[in-house]
Amino acid sequence: MTSHNLFESASKQQTPGFLAEFWLFLMTNKKWWLLPILIVILLLGLLVFLSSTPLAPFVYTLF
Repeated sequence: MTSHNLFESASKQQTPGFLAEFWLFLMTNKKWWLLPILIVILLLGLLVFLSSTPLAPFVYTLF
């Protein structure tokens, strides 16, 4: 198979989503220490989002 055919077949494949690509990055590069950081950032973002909704009084009672 020539390089042109390889390039053409690779261009027709569907690209993975962000989460799938991040998971593959963790698997191949063994960067497992990034996972707890990402989880904490997502939890903080969830708290910020909930603090701007009518659920805010319930979030504030957690602290």
